[in-house]
Amino acid sequence: MPRPATCGTSIGPLMSGLPPPKGLRELADATGDLLVEVRGDDATVVTDVAYDSRAVAPGTLFFCVPGARTDGHEFARVAVGAGAVALCVQRALDLDVPQIVVTDARRAMALISAAFFDQPAGRMRMFGITGTNGKTTTTYILEAILRAAGERTGLIGTIETRIGDRVRPGVRTTPESLDLQRTLWDMVSEGVQSVAMEVTSHALALARVEGIHYRAAAFTNLTQDHLDFHSGIDDYFEAKRSLFVPERTDVALVNVDDEYGRRLRASTTVADLGYGLSTEAEWRAEDIRYDQWGTQFVIGASPDELKISTSLVGTFNVYNCLAATACAFVADVPAGSIEAGVRDLKAVPGRFESIDEGQPFAVIVDYAHTPDSLDNVLREARRLADLSQGRVVCAFGCGGDRDRGKRPLMGAVVARLADVVIVTSDNPRSEDPDAIIAEILEGVMAERPDGPDASLVDRAEAIASGMRSARSGDVFVIAGKGHETGQQFADRTIPFDDREVARDLIRELGIGGRR
Repeated sequence: MPRPATCGTSIGPLMSGLPPPKGLRELADATGDLLVEVRGDDATVVTDVAYDSRAVAPGTLFFCVPGARTDGHEFARVAVGAGAVALCVQRALDLDVPQIVVTDARRAMALISAAFFDQPAGRMRMFGITGTNGKTTTTYILEAILRAAGERTGLIGTIETRIGDRVRPGVRTTPESLDLQRTLWDMVSEGVQSVAMEVTSHALALARVEGIHYRAAAFTNLTQDHLDFHSGIDDYFEAKRSLFVPERTDVALVNVDDEYGRRLRASTTVADLGYGLSTEAEWRAEDIRYDQWGTQFVIGASPDELKISTSLVGTFNVYNCLAATACAFVADVPAGSIEAGVRDLKAVPGRFESIDEGQPFAVIVDYAHTPDSLDNVLREARRLADLSQGRVVCAFGCGGDRDRGKRPLMGAVVARLADVVIVTSDNPRSEDPDAIIAEILEGVMAERPDGPDASLVDRAEAIASGMRSARSGDVFVIAGKGHETGQQFADRTIPFDDREVARDLIRELGIGGRR
């Protein structure tokens, strides 16, 4: 099979600290047709950039970005008082500092930040993964493959940011554009050659990845999520599709078994490679074998007939492996490195993560927080339970201040696929947890008129209920929070890690095999 054409990438020299200062005119010119005018001295020297007035130091260019709740223009005076030497604004302000006036401050921030940090993405091979489900796991698999090929790697996503062997906690799945460019600069400074990153629909709609060009971008799937932000599923799809244009990627790797993947492939103008299980896919998994320890398959369509063996379980992880290996394939990663990287990755935090304290039943923690991801996880849990003639027990909730329409849908999925249903809180945020649960119960009751086995607002109590309900051979799925280590309420965030709560309960209940 021919490899889609891609562009070469040169790796620049190592750097440290901040890049050299830039002149205001140079930065203004980076905005292209967004630029309206530069007011004041365009020779002003800029030594740093910021969009948060609390991060301003002398010599900073401050971006006045309008947001959903606050407008950065309102903090311009504070920024100038802290030492900002210039502003980037959508409307000229009555302040005695130079100002870059643009039509879109958010997009301008992305382009100016890239210019200030000397276009760091262009110094590395960039791989972007988008879709509703599977982004995190796919980036982890891809990074493992690149490491196996001997590259120094970077990873940006929901769980964490990795710069070589250095780890930072994740804040946003795709960081704000300025923070992203600063991170990419740090990666270049530390010799990173290739970066695997998650690209969300929010990031695309809010111009966070503006100015970044990807060697390859993969589309995993699209199902209902984020409709609190997007006006509908088609708007959500259009945001995803905007990644797959010549300005943003050389190659599109597309799941052709997904309805929206087929729509995407039919409309993209960049080189593409379809992956999946169907005959429509050029990059196709064949001879798939599942067991309780992992998955094996071959990619028979590849010229080297890759033999894939992974400890990750489930059909959904076959798709994740296909997306990652396709990215590596079009980037000319050797077949042996692809096989070794997939084989070497043992687990992804909070993604179908097994909690084993010697208890007589399986405990699985997963980030599943959409109807489709819950469906995938519970079907895999059923397959495992059937091996030991056990049941599927599930404790789950839905997040507050997020897409309300998926709550009854998630309730219906669990009611259909689990034998024991326990409804609880996830991250209520500013909403009433009882009100969220009531909306979940609409879906549960539609499938199961007698309702759930338990409905407990306190998440720890709900997990304990599941532990007490589980019998030998069962599979207990704790869904929704995955890797997260806190639970968010309206007025506070408390420490809460499903994995640690499960481990502690197993010990407290005396059902573990290790003391």
